Amino acid sequence: MERIASWTIPYTAGPLSEAQLTQYFEKGWVIADNVGDLAAIDEAGASVEALVDTLAKKLHAAGKIMELHEDASFEKRLILLEEQFQHANVLLHKNGVLPRGIQKVWSHPEMVSIAKQILGQQVDIMGHPVWNLRCKTPERLSGGQATVPWHQDNSYLDEECWDQHQLTAWVPLVDTNLKNGCMQVVQGSHRAGVTANHACCVGGTWYTEVTPEELEATLKCNLREDVVICEVPKGSALFLNNVIPHRSMPNITDGVRWSLDLRWQRGQEPNGFHGLKDSILMAPGSKPYDGNVDWGDWAAEDRTQLQVGAMTDAEKAKIKAVGEEEGRFDEDPQFDTTIAGPWMHTWDLIHHNRHTDTLGAPDDPGQLGVPGEML
Repeated sequence: MERIASWTIPYTAGPLSEAQLTQYFEKGWVIADNVGDLAAIDEAGASVEALVDTLAKKLHAAGKIMELHEDASFEKRLILLEEQFQHANVLLHKNGVLPRGIQKVWSHPEMVSIAKQILGQQVDIMGHPVWNLRCKTPERLSGGQATVPWHQDNSYLDEECWDQHQLTAWVPLVDTNLKNGCMQVVQGSHRAGVTANHACCVGGTWYTEVTPEELEATLKCNLREDVVICEVPKGSALFLNNVIPHRSMPNITDGVRWSLDLRWQRGQEPNGFHGLKDSILMAPGSKPYDGNVDWGDWAAEDRTQLQVGAMTDAEKAKIKAVGEEEGRFDEDPQFDTTIAGPWMHTWDLIHHNRHTDTLGAPDDPGQLGVPGEML
């Protein structure tokens, strides 16, 4: 608790008001409206559209889909592809190469200014290697693959960073609301300064999960009172710390909910990514930020390949076996919808799915501590 209290720093002028900065430190989250500019968001969206087009052409060339749907909209095309190839959204999520458009959102002066307000003006601001493109197709298609259960971000990282302050910006590329799967947070629960006991992996996914009972017992929160629905419009961003529990809701619309996870931390602090990839210097504390980041080869270094490379041959064989049972493993990595990472060995395994070993999980989803519709 003392360590979390030490994260609070005095207000300095920037995109966040003093009241917003206070909310972030006291409640663990804040929504910043009209941060950056829509042109940068649209450029990120164009980068994602290019990824979708590339994926469509690969699937078509391999005979896995019949129609490219090149004229479909940003919010529809991936759905039309997924109707032909199950879990196409996972293939996009696995993309570990950082597109130029997303680079520009991450390094936008207003976004980095918020990171400096929260992490410190005089410290080096680093970009964390764990960034994500979230491709949330409707629940009827994704089957839970795009609905993330209650968790703390620390659960995916090595314990070396659990007492370090890391900042996440959840940036939607479309308007988000409860129907298309916006975020929920358990506000104030970060103040306990504890990473609760999680389990892995939930309902046919690679996700970690912390049960409501564990949240309340360990973090001393009340889910009936402390859960906040965070509807975020395009052009705004939700900022979270790495300890606050959060989840996404099911997408029950007929469009894709696109969003980004972008993270920063202070220089000289461990990033917790199991030694697989360093953080990147974005804004030196020694001089004013000019909006330029020397991405070099860092943006092209595929995080997903590093994760797989960190697994032993025996672990890879287990993941392959489960994937083959479910018909989701493909010898061609372009079409393999299994995901593996070191976090799978940090927590107890509670569900048999293509990302884990055979577990003999309970048949009743309710026994997993998560509502059946979330699986």
